[in-house]
Amino acid sequence: MLELLTPREMAEADRLTIEDGTPGIELMERAGAAVAEAVYADCKSVAEIAVVCGPGNNGGDGFVAARLLREHGLKVSLFLLGARDALKGDAAIAAGRWGGEVLPVADADFSRFGLIVDALFGGGLSRDLEGEAREAVERMDSAGLPVVAVDLPSGIDGATGQVRGAAVRAKKTLTFCRMKPGHLLLPGRVHAGEIIVAGIGISDDAVMQAGSRLTRNSPDEFLAKLRWPRIDGHKYQRGHAVVVSGPAYATGAARLAATAALRAGAGLVTVAAPKAAVPVLAASLTAVMVREASGAAGLKKLLADKRMNAVLLGPAQGVGKATVAAIEAAGKTGRPLVLDADAISSFTGESGKLAKLLKLNRIRAILTPHEGEFARLFGSDSAEILGIESKVERVRAAAKFLRAVIVLKGADTVVAAPDGRATISDNAPPWLGTAGSGDVLAGIIVAMLAHGMTGFDAANAAVWMHGEAARVAGPGMISEDLLPAIRTVVAGLYQRAVRA
Repeated sequence: MLELLTPREMAEADRLTIEDGTPGIELMERAGAAVAEAVYADCKSVAEIAVVCGPGNNGGDGFVAARLLREHGLKVSLFLLGARDALKGDAAIAAGRWGGEVLPVADADFSRFGLIVDALFGGGLSRDLEGEAREAVERMDSAGLPVVAVDLPSGIDGATGQVRGAAVRAKKTLTFCRMKPGHLLLPGRVHAGEIIVAGIGISDDAVMQAGSRLTRNSPDEFLAKLRWPRIDGHKYQRGHAVVVSGPAYATGAARLAATAALRAGAGLVTVAAPKAAVPVLAASLTAVMVREASGAAGLKKLLADKRMNAVLLGPAQGVGKATVAAIEAAGKTGRPLVLDADAISSFTGESGKLAKLLKLNRIRAILTPHEGEFARLFGSDSAEILGIESKVERVRAAAKFLRAVIVLKGADTVVAAPDGRATISDNAPPWLGTAGSGDVLAGIIVAMLAHGMTGFDAANAAVWMHGEAARVAGPGMISEDLLPAIRTVVAGLYQRAVRA
């Protein structure tokens, strides 16, 4: 169930299921039953429940849930936005089965209730709320009561996760068949609370036909592609990663990245450094090797060793022409590249120049910008990319434009490939936002490339491992704490692979 369906794709899966013989009202009954079950499991002691229904199918789910909760013996009041006789289709059928009083939402005094079921608007909302609808959302949100949301908290755009004027903050959200992007993208994820996905009879085949190319990042996507040590193998079979260092006074980023690459499973790791930085690096690194490689020419000479099969450029390397030249030199060798930090900033406002360089030299690259670097890269000559509201579509457009894999970092990291495949990761804890954590991520990515993984798979594996390492390290961690935690994560993945 890793696929994420946009509201449009979910509607298509619904349509295909109905076309295949399942009546729409039956899907609505199953959805409402799932909501009622979740509410009843946690709220048997609640004196009275307010169910707030909207004018569409989300409201229809609410009518079903209200009826079933009442049949469970709970006291339920149902409030509707709009006129009951304006309901259509399955929602009108569900309202007819309710059989109880339908009150105007404007009359709801939420202070006398113990819980609210929010069935006002689902994930299909794509414009800002206003008027009575916005007022209803604001009153629910300010009531100070636990809220169980149906599909998505009202006011959250299911495709983008954005707040449409105002939005409810739910304790729990019941969605159906698959999650939507808005469940994982910020701020939607914060508003959704605990997310439960209920099956309502929509088949995997219908989901596939709906055409989603977006998934929730998970080891299930990449586990079989990881390369493990073999009893009859040797370290070179797991690749030899190269990390390019900055000057002597700025070697910390390269050290973090190189050690992370080794911990993540690269067979060997070498730091390529300017002459003055070599003693600094050699004094602080043990299993990671250090080689002098000054400038583009030095890097080209180093990469004459064909066993060095993946290169990371950018961490504290310096912004400017020298870094651009190093990227071009490394790219011409045919090695896949990870471009991080200064490698990205060296093309500020010149995304077209970067696209031309990557295309001309047939460079296979993964870029790892945070939001600020992404904005600076595309801010001048590709501003239309920044204007795309959806984070997923924005990253997809960037990947297509550059013909590279893009990792747009954040609490809701999005990875996209030039062919349109994309993932959202949601396993990173908040304490991962600390100095140097991006260098560690870049190191894990170059290790996955050294293993021989494709750029898209390498990025997804590394992003998940990075988030999991932060979870293992725990609150109060600094980036150095991620390095031993990577070992725990790798060991867990290995045990999972053995069991598979």
